[in-house]
Amino acid sequence: MIKPVLGYIEQVSLPDFGIQCLAKVDTGACTSSLHAERIEPFKRDGKSWVRFHVLFDNDTAALDQICEAEVIDRRVIASSNGQRSHRYIIKTQLFAAGKTWTIELSLSHRGSMKYPMLIGRRAISGRFLVDVERQYPGIDSL
Repeated sequence: MIKPVLGYIEQVSLPDFGIQCLAKVDTGACTSSLHAERIEPFKRDGKSWVRFHVLFDNDTAALDQICEAEVIDRRVIASSNGQRSHRYIIKTQLFAAGKTWTIELSLSHRGSMKYPMLIGRRAISGRFLVDVERQYPGIDSL
């Protein structure tokens, strides 16, 4: 079976949160990540949840969305610069390249990054190949 191909930048949506944006595909990252601010843990029906604000505005994305999700884990994750931090991990649906599937997503401040979302290798393993010379059509000028 031939796997579909993702570029290093892809148009994605997170339908559970009403978010559409460009995301960087990063096979060096294990877990996918979404920009989140004002992360507030709370309890709902005895389970751990988080409320967070996806507020991101630059030339690649303009997002302003308050979201809530059940927490499935809290992990120490190393960033690209080697700094380690505890992050909340949630599960959500991801739509990319004509397919929808469930991924784990860490919540972190990505305000200094070019894209509000990073897709890690766990999310794409076994589903896609990655062509690092390709990006989502129409964003060559970004």
